[in-house]
Amino acid sequence: MIRIGIVDDHAIVRTGLRQYLSDHVDLRVTGEGASGHDALEMARGGDVDVLLLDISMPDQSGVDALAAIKARFPELPVLILSGFPEAHYATTLLRQGASGYLNKECDPEEIADAIRLVSRGRRYISAAVAEQLADSVVGGTGAAASDKPLHDVLSEREFQVFLRLAKGETVGHIAEALFLSVKTVSTYRTRVLEKLKLQTNSDLTYYALKNGLIQ
Repeated sequence: MIRIGIVDDHAIVRTGLRQYLSDHVDLRVTGEGASGHDALEMARGGDVDVLLLDISMPDQSGVDALAAIKARFPELPVLILSGFPEAHYATTLLRQGASGYLNKECDPEEIADAIRLVSRGRRYISAAVAEQLADSVVGGTGAAASDKPLHDVLSEREFQVFLRLAKGETVGHIAEALFLSVKTVSTYRTRVLEKLKLQTNSDLTYYALKNGLIQ
């Protein structure tokens, strides 16, 4: 029996997933949550074998929640289930420790298959994500290289700071939330602007909206 925790801020999504997964004799939902804090508490409780995690939540992004969970419980498989297309987040989150990435528009059976796979310590990678990863390894050529989003070059921490800045958070608030100094966050901000070839926080917000990284 694979014990599953579902973390999504939409109750209807959690209900639908719970009902669907209950039809599988080897899968059982043992926990539900609506926030990054809930996800961390679920991981801490030790009652789940796989965590299904949305990346867009009110109190803490799934990106931050993933980082916190993997720092404390590196062996717990975290499967990202998101409304954002794979091209926007998948490779970045896989590099940050996610065991897989699924778009919410995928076939429900794909979710069950992915849960079983990651519960065995393996990664779930769709054909589209596999192609992205292959392009990143070889550097990409021609159209593939030009289509690669600039944010793919950001480090884990740079990506976290970037998303928070794009949502309008101040440097001081980000420093407090991520347990960093204001000077360190300012340094990350400078790096992000340089790597994305942008000038201001407003530019970051526009970039994030344009690329579907925030709603």
